[in-house]
Amino acid sequence: MPAVPTTARPSPHAGMGALPHDGGVTFRVWAPNARNVAVIGDFCGWQPGRKRPMARDDGRSGTWSVFVPGAAPGSEYRFLVRRGGPYLWRIDPFARQVTGSVGNGVVFDPRHLDWGDETFRSPGWDELVLYELHIGTFAADEHGPGTFDKAIGRLDHLAWLGVNAVEVMPPFEFAGTVSWGYNPSHLSAIESSYGGPFAFARFVRAAHARGIAVFLDVVHNHLGPTDLDLWRFDGWRKGRYGGIYFFNDRRAHTPWGSTRPDYGRKQVRNFLRDSAVMWLEDFRVDGLRLDGTNFIRSRWGDVRNPGEYIRPGHDYLAALTADLRERQPWKLLVAEDMQRDPVVTRPSSAGGLGFHSQWDAGFVHPVRAALEAPRDEDRDLHAVARAFVGHGLHAPHERVVFTESHDEVANGKARVPESVTPGRADSWHARKRAALGLAITLTARGLPMLFQGQDFCEDRWFDDRRPLSWDKRERHGGFLHLVRDLIALRRNRDGVTWGLHGPNARILRVDTDRRIVIAHRWRRGGPGDDTIVVVNLSTWPVHGYPIGLPRTGEWRLRINTDSPVYGEGFGSVVSSDADAQPWWCDGYPAGALVDIGPYAALVYSQQP
Repeated sequence: MPAVPTTARPSPHAGMGALPHDGGVTFRVWAPNARNVAVIGDFCGWQPGRKRPMARDDGRSGTWSVFVPGAAPGSEYRFLVRRGGPYLWRIDPFARQVTGSVGNGVVFDPRHLDWGDETFRSPGWDELVLYELHIGTFAADEHGPGTFDKAIGRLDHLAWLGVNAVEVMPPFEFAGTVSWGYNPSHLSAIESSYGGPFAFARFVRAAHARGIAVFLDVVHNHLGPTDLDLWRFDGWRKGRYGGIYFFNDRRAHTPWGSTRPDYGRKQVRNFLRDSAVMWLEDFRVDGLRLDGTNFIRSRWGDVRNPGEYIRPGHDYLAALTADLRERQPWKLLVAEDMQRDPVVTRPSSAGGLGFHSQWDAGFVHPVRAALEAPRDEDRDLHAVARAFVGHGLHAPHERVVFTESHDEVANGKARVPESVTPGRADSWHARKRAALGLAITLTARGLPMLFQGQDFCEDRWFDDRRPLSWDKRERHGGFLHLVRDLIALRRNRDGVTWGLHGPNARILRVDTDRRIVIAHRWRRGGPGDDTIVVVNLSTWPVHGYPIGLPRTGEWRLRINTDSPVYGEGFGSVVSSDADAQPWWCDGYPAGALVDIGPYAALVYSQQP
């Protein structure tokens, strides 16, 4: 083994972390308060006496670097950081692969990812139907928890269903092997128990081959808090706080620990941004969903409280979205802010955060309340109507609408069917109202999203140790086909419901006596575009009910969620096409009489 230099020169190569080049690897780390920094790994036999000293890049950046001949992709390594006393063994904050949350960094070269001749581009934003999934439970089998390679085997189901985008709950290296993912230890490394970076790339390529876009849920509002080498990384800290990567005052405190990143430090902002850029560029994901952005710009999540506002967090988000949009403007950026705050989707140049879309608490809460109310008279139809249309939207894609998500069906919150009739989630009421919720979601203005298992009436709450009950696909096959048919309408697969992903929505009637809401969706208008949605939020059928229509002629019934093909006990009312005659109704010049089943949704349009 050649002699190890006792002095070091900084590497001429740019970039942070471990960067492979011809003949070796450049290592660079930010440790501004360290007196000495070195790198150690299998390239020197893990012998402390043969560690490779690193040199300061300059007097201001706080970074150290060295070029190590002989290191290569696959080499394991760690940084040795000393401020005073013994060396601290640290995992590279920028490591793109690790052996575990408390293991070693692994030199990774994204040029080794095999993308073949892929030229995938995500569907238009207003055409997306999202499906949120958790790798560990979505793809679990008799051999253990899910991995990305196992999840590939489930993609054909989603393609058959008509889903054209998946949102993957955070798959970044976390403590242990079981987690929701919202406790990341390493933002740039895929969880090793899920298969690591190569398995993730295979998953992205397989999804793209099936016409499915991939969105990643990323966590920048806090880190860890366990298995976190970033904590007091170079030995410096203020009081009981976490050092250079974190706020060192009360802004550090979050509901999940005192590990809120210091968005006021340029190096921390770059650290967070670089991980986001890597997923979009090197791993070709089609967009990002940022978790809890209200906790980035406010201590406890309420951005309306000026005393708790974190201005550097706001500025960080605005700069991040501006950067990402400039690099790849066709990729969707979604915020989980849950404040119904128009600032979230306002352009960064106008003082906003610059996201394209945000999860809409103004949809899920009133719609679920209406579905779950035991008595029909307690359902707030006006709230449902407001949720259907949305408010303050410049484009439909500015909000994500859903009745189930990982937050809404866990920690004491049940799935919709279980909430409707606790202990009897396969009851008629449970299935009918769950179907009605999906019909409202998939016809409303916004980007519709399903949570894993919602397509086959999963009733168990989300638990990262409980696999998804795939056997329910057979038990609830009719319900599954209903979801497939609703998605086909939403995506205008037959060219007759273009309006369902158009920008326009109007409530035609809210009938609080009969518990009926009627809505009109359209893009430009006309046959094959104008789409009428009739929703009965009552246990009673309605016969000969007048509805307004944009023009006379035959209006085809595209779906009836009460059809007997969709479930046992469905089909108490025979609904049919509507013959629109020239009389005024709901402010439109034509009208027809329709029959509506209990807890049913009807969708009408004309042949183009």
